[in-house]
Parts: sequence; structure tokens; C-alpha cells
Amino acid sequence: MKIKTNVSALNAHRNLSDTQRAASDSMAKLSSGFRINRASDDAAGLGIANQMRATTRALTQVSRNAEQANSMLQIAEGSTAGIQKMLERMKELATQAGSDTVDDDSRGRIQKEVDALAEEIQRTVDTTVFAGTKLLGGTGGAGSAGSFTFLIGSSADYAGQDKIDVTIADLSAATLTVDALDVSTVDSARTALTNIDTAISSVNEQLGDLGAYQNRIENAQSNLKTAIQNFSAAESVIRDLDMAEEMTKFSKNNILSQAGTAMLARAASACRTRRTTPALRWPGTAR
Repeated sequence: MKIKTNVSALNAHRNLSDTQRAASDSMAKLSSGFRINRASDDAAGLGIANQMRATTRALTQVSRNAEQANSMLQIAEGSTAGIQKMLERMKELATQAGSDTVDDDSRGRIQKEVDALAEEIQRTVDTTVFAGTKLLGGTGGAGSAGSFTFLIGSSADYAGQDKIDVTIADLSAATLTVDALDVSTVDSARTALTNIDTAISSVNEQLGDLGAYQNRIENAQSNLKTAIQNFSAAESVIRDLDMAEEMTKFSKNNILSQAGTAMLARAASACRTRRTTPALRWPGTAR
């Protein structure tokens, strides 16, 4: 005895399986929002998208590093500007003490204020700290004293292009030679003026350098934000899903799945009908 193969049912079942698989894939993509959820969706595209995502994340961290570097330089600039004001006051006092119109008692009071200013300059240097690192004492930085390096790129091979080297000078009272100024006499007050002028020149130069460093870092931040935006957009083109297009595919496959289910049931029913229908006999044949 031979059993007849229901080709129609097999064909309907194959088409239904393909349609349901396509509908399941569409559902997975719609629920995640990604066109590529696994390597089989687009192996080459997944590799490129993952590389772009890694670069975007690295650049985002670099941007945060740049923001922190700028914050550090702003703290250094604020303290340096404070030292500059104290030096200006020192110059004013030394100029006053260098005049014969001031008596010795007045010079004694001027000396006390000059000494207090020198102590405040040193205190400012000692307390200007960022993340545990002193900024104005000439001892900070992972490399040489007073030298700081900030990464502004994500390349492993940064031969000068992806970093900014910043040098912050030692602004201690001793280095500026204002820690032991003598304004008790006319001559010593005039000598003190020379030291103060030299200190003011050094601090002014440091302020200019800090401003230039900040401008460069701000420009780097702007470029980083543009790069992050471009890499994110490029990854989106490769990885993200066109929701409208995929929803259309899902709706089509859903309709085909329903139709396929109905057709499979009909094919199976037709087969059963043929099996239960009595066989036709020629007239006159024995039952």
C-alpha cells in the first residue's frame, strides 16, 4: 500500500515557515530599533558599526577629559590672577615706602602688610589644588615638574597630534623673590620694587600662557563634539532601523502568515476529504 504525498500541504507549510521566520525577524528588529541585531543580519555592517561605536565612546571620554583639563586651568588662572593683584598691591606699597615723605613708623606698618601679602601668595600656591595635585608650586604633573599632558584624541599612537602639553610655572613667593622683601628704608624699598616688577612680569606671562592653553582646549572640544556627532550619525546609518520600512515588511509578513495558515489547513482538509470519499466503481462490478 502506498500513501499519497500531500504536495500542496508541504508547499503551504514551507511558505508559512519562511513567512513566520521573516515576521519574527521583523519583530526582533522593531523591538530593538536596530537593523543589525546579530552578525547574520549583516556581518560586515556589524563590524563597521561596532568600530564606530568604540571610537565614539573613546572620543566622548576624551571630550570629558578636555572639560576637566579646562576646569583645572581655570582654577590655576583664578589663583594666578589673585597673585597678580597681590603683587600690584606690593608694588604700590614699595613705591610708597620709597618716598622720603614717609617716616620710619609708616614704613614699619608698610613692611608688615608686605610680609602679610608674601605669606598670602605662598598660601595661595600651597592651596591651589586640583584632584590632589598642586598646580602652582612647580611640582605637579605626571612627567617633569609643572608639566601636564592632556589627551585630545583617541589614537593609540599620539605622536604629538593627539595631546596638549601644558607647563605651569612655580609661582611660590621664594621663586618670585618676594618672600623676604625689605621696605624699611628708601633704598631697600627701591630694590624691592625691582624684584616685584620681575615677579609681575613672570606672573603676567603665566596668565597669558594659561589663556592660550584654555583657548586651544576649547577649540579641541569643539572639534571633538563635531567628530562625535559625525561618528554617531555614521553608525546610525549602518545599525539603526528604518521603522516605517520594517513595519511595512512586518505587516505584509503577518498577513501572509495568516493566509498561509488558512491555506495549510485547507490543503490538509482536502487531503482528508479525498481519503474518506468512497472509490468510484464501474456499473455491474461486484461490491
